[in-house]
Amino acid sequence: MAIKPPILRAGDTVGVVTLGSPLSPDTIATGVNTLRAMGFRVVLGRHVYDADGFLAGTDEERAEDLMDMFRNPEVRLILPTRGGVGVAGILPYLDYGFISAHPKIISGYSDITVLLNTLYQFSDLITFQSLLLINFNLSTPAYNYDQFFAATSVASPRVIVNPPGLPLVGLVPGIVTGPIVGGNLTSFVDTLGTPYEVDTRGRILVLEETHEPINKVYRMLNRLKLAGKFRDCLGIVMGQCTDCLPAYGVTYEQLIRDTLVPLGKPLLTGLATAHGTYKAAVPIGATVRLDATNGTLTVVEPTVSLG
Repeated sequence: MAIKPPILRAGDTVGVVTLGSPLSPDTIATGVNTLRAMGFRVVLGRHVYDADGFLAGTDEERAEDLMDMFRNPEVRLILPTRGGVGVAGILPYLDYGFISAHPKIISGYSDITVLLNTLYQFSDLITFQSLLLINFNLSTPAYNYDQFFAATSVASPRVIVNPPGLPLVGLVPGIVTGPIVGGNLTSFVDTLGTPYEVDTRGRILVLEETHEPINKVYRMLNRLKLAGKFRDCLGIVMGQCTDCLPAYGVTYEQLIRDTLVPLGKPLLTGLATAHGTYKAAVPIGATVRLDATNGTLTVVEPTVSLG
């Protein structure tokens, strides 16, 4: 069983870090003020405002900010400001043994999902594809907050449901149970051939993407296929491809039918994820039941502890 981080409670301390691309101070301030209005205390990483081109400081500096939050006994939730690019650069500088011994909730999506899966694989820690600091603002739908706080409570089992009007659709029937891994397609393709590539053996794989033409999405899915990631997984959950334009008349939905349905693995599509307006909270490393026959995805264990 993977390690469950301690539950998030009202008044807890949130550690804010920038682990990939920089974010404007005004946007960071909005997120921090929203967290404080919710009753949380906030501490900022030393390099949270850094900007060096498309990165928020050096790999070592961003990694040290993350480790500082794991070292800080007051911090219960680690919240990256955004994803962007460059998160993989911090991975060689993390102390995975220390993180395993001092588990904390860490949430995010986009390029942050490389970190989330690496922490599960190297530290055996359940992490959360869910909100970033940029999502803590007045325009965030209640659904997103409900998902985030349900995932960081002890409620179990928890059915991950889409908002009304966005059905989950099973394209290949079947029921499988196992740990769920995955996240952003581009970010995972970038780690193939490195020590940090996602391990799908005996696991359920969830994927999503944003702002890519469908022919490029095809190339990335095919790359994962050639790398054995679909062969090794138990089943597949496809999230949204947000603002992904059709290419040569092929849509995202058609690409899934042409590329993934023939693999014969239980396949559920349409999960509200990550870059979309609505963001389901997916606990990376937790055991889930994928029922592609009836179109449900259920987290079958608590994803936080009472510690």
